[in-house]
Amino acid sequence: MSSFDVVIIGSGPGGYISAIRCAQLGFNTAIIEKYSALGGTCLNVGCIPSKALLSSSHHVEEMAHFAAHGIEIPGDVKINIEKMIARKQDVVTQMVGGVKYLMDKNKITVFEGVGSFESATVINITKADGTVEKIEAKNTVIATGSKPSSLPFITIDKERVITSTEALNLKEVPKHLIVIGGGVIGLELGQVYLRLGAQVSVVEYADRVIPGMDGSLSKELTKVLKKQGMKFYTSHKVQAVKRSGDVVTVEAENKKGEIITLEGDYALVSVGRRPYTDGLQAEKAGVKLTDRGQVEVNDHLQTTTPNIYAIGDVVRGAMLAHKAEEEGVMVAELIAGQKPHINYNLIPGVVYTWPEVSGVGKTEEQLKEAGVAYKLGSFPFKALGRARASGDVDGLVKVLADATTDEVLGIHMIGARAADLIAEAVTAMEFRASAEDISRMSHAHPTFAEAIKEAALAATDNRALNI
Repeated sequence: MSSFDVVIIGSGPGGYISAIRCAQLGFNTAIIEKYSALGGTCLNVGCIPSKALLSSSHHVEEMAHFAAHGIEIPGDVKINIEKMIARKQDVVTQMVGGVKYLMDKNKITVFEGVGSFESATVINITKADGTVEKIEAKNTVIATGSKPSSLPFITIDKERVITSTEALNLKEVPKHLIVIGGGVIGLELGQVYLRLGAQVSVVEYADRVIPGMDGSLSKELTKVLKKQGMKFYTSHKVQAVKRSGDVVTVEAENKKGEIITLEGDYALVSVGRRPYTDGLQAEKAGVKLTDRGQVEVNDHLQTTTPNIYAIGDVVRGAMLAHKAEEEGVMVAELIAGQKPHINYNLIPGVVYTWPEVSGVGKTEEQLKEAGVAYKLGSFPFKALGRARASGDVDGLVKVLADATTDEVLGIHMIGARAADLIAEAVTAMEFRASAEDISRMSHAHPTFAEAIKEAALAATDNRALNI
């Protein structure tokens, strides 16, 4: 039986990054992946392919504004959805190949098959042909990720009633795509097909989309997407999803108790994700699961069995690839006897629509609920020279600071390049910057980042300069 210092089950961003850090620290490391392609959900059917399609469809959207820039294109724009999907898959293939290269470079043993516990130190790897290989692990990291959730009365047929996985591989542009769930995944994929010509309707149970983010961002994103043609049905509880041939009917109850009916040719069920532990047989290793199906861990990400750790979507906290990566590194360093730390308050959230949406720290709603006295500074993108020059005038930056100390408690933004700009906010908050600190930093002109400086100025005695 082969023996390893650390075995990671799952090769998503958390798993493969953890494996690399373990190898860097001198551990004999192995990783187990049930599929032939490494990279997990993120690389294969999540972050990377969705961003590839968002990028392709964004080009289509930009072409509608070319005339204003003095660029004239003769004839109508034609969409080749098959070629677009093929490009997406090529991006995925390159990324997956990159992970394989990193495993080889760091001398990490890769096993293909389903990993399951026989005991706290013995793992069975069930291969596609049914054969089982046993390996021994001094330490194990569970990084099995998550799968799309559904509602109990919905039958997902993967043809017309689909999840995000199938939405990444459609062979046609829907005529009417009904998106059930107004979270990150639903809005991103909804905008992809909206840009390509589909009618898109979003049905959301909460009273606003992206309900976990700051309310100002939700309000602004809704306004922008409505302007682009997306329709919203918030405060609507889905009651039934039926398919008849190529027609999908969604029935939902509004807050007045009335039933509204939507008919489309596709329904995308995007109501979140669930931890994936199927086939893990965690109980044989003494690993407990919570009542939500998550692997139970302590502050050091140890399970109820001390030599077994768990990270990423399968444990508590935000289901984000970069959160899983940080946890993967943390576990590797803990096994090595180091004392790493993660500030979970400073894990940024991002929505890759256009305009992009991002936030870090406390939202205004959270500060109000906690009774924290705060100052608020806001600055609109339309007042930025860079935004005017490019035509990306939708959006704003919002800075929340402690009313007494001026320490920044949260920064939230919607606008061009917000996904990249949030890194400045994380850096500032990591070093416990005040709003005045940010306002006194020199920001290159003209840039989108100037909106952060101006919002910080607005939070500092209302001193914004360009509005």
